[in-house]
Amino acid sequence: MNNTTLSPTNSPKVKRKGSVRRPRAGSHLPAPTQETHDNALYAIRTYLKGRTSYDTFPVSFRLIVLDSKLEVRKALQCLLLNGVVSAPLWNSEKSCFAGMFTVSDIIHLIQYYYKTSTYDAVAADVEVFRLESLRDIEKELGVEEPPLLREHPSASLYDAAKLLIQTHARRVPLLDNDTETGHEIIVSVLTQYRLLKFIAINCGKEIAQLHLPLRKLNIGTYVAAPPGTEVAEGQNPFHPIATASLSTPVFDVVHMFSERGISAVPIVDQDGIVVNMYETVDVITLVRLGAYQSLDLTVSEALNQRSPDFPGVVICTASDSLGTLMQLIKKRRVHRLVVVEGEEEERKGGKKGRLLGIITLSDVLRYIVGEIGIGEGLEPTEEERPLQPTPPPA
Repeated sequence: MNNTTLSPTNSPKVKRKGSVRRPRAGSHLPAPTQETHDNALYAIRTYLKGRTSYDTFPVSFRLIVLDSKLEVRKALQCLLLNGVVSAPLWNSEKSCFAGMFTVSDIIHLIQYYYKTSTYDAVAADVEVFRLESLRDIEKELGVEEPPLLREHPSASLYDAAKLLIQTHARRVPLLDNDTETGHEIIVSVLTQYRLLKFIAINCGKEIAQLHLPLRKLNIGTYVAAPPGTEVAEGQNPFHPIATASLSTPVFDVVHMFSERGISAVPIVDQDGIVVNMYETVDVITLVRLGAYQSLDLTVSEALNQRSPDFPGVVICTASDSLGTLMQLIKKRRVHRLVVVEGEEEERKGGKKGRLLGIITLSDVLRYIVGEIGIGEGLEPTEEERPLQPTPPPA
């Protein structure tokens, strides 16, 4: 497994000339505190209120929009050819926005046909199935229909972030109106990743002050049983986290994706050590190859179909800081991190490298922006408001 570790590695040793020991000057930097951490969060939220989604747009970008009458097979090929995993849908008959086509739609489609049809019928039906019928599949499966989200590009990033948190969405389409025709115009799509990267790039001073450990901040989902705890036979030792082994059939993992609404499952060995990750995009690779029957393969066999440029699993420990995680988001495309037991857990009876938790971009965004209920704002109470907030960067 090609693991990427969040914690910084040691620098190579360099020979240095001998030096005369001198008294060390006292540090002028204040010791990190909960107050400085809270002040940094408040400053980031203030900054987001003063910026719009337009500010996150790259200098040059392209937007893939799919007609809702398009066949799923062709739509999937379009996504793969352009290196994206989702695209807005357009109803050409009504000239209006019609939702989003995402990897989750493919997962639901596969599960539906495997429950109600044969291998041959799956291959035949998926070839002619149209995007406009995807919502009917969700109703048949009993899964929640995705909300028809939208936001105006000139709305504040703070409002866009609130919408993502309230609806548990990973992306929100940005729509405007044509002044001449009055028709909707799809301008772009704001993703969680683009929003968090924008924060990491533009709030460097504040990010550096987010020094508290991830576990202390309760960011992510963690194994309920403490390290070293005996688990009864037949029970999932990593509850509430869904896991699989290299011998698990791919379709069992597909069911986890659809039932739980998740996009990745950690692959662990008999000791609970994380050895890999199976993601929804891996299933899409099999579908693109027309290998519908490959869903009966084990995860180990299916991983052999994975692209050689797979970036690897990003791991961290519960003692890593939120600031370090944000710096990683700034440098590379990260969608989730696997939290593993480190030296601290090992001293308490755990095992180094054993699965401890999962952190998604949703978890990070929810913490930075704050917990928001439907229809609620995020104005802090007097008890929560920092006394001396740092001003947002210019």
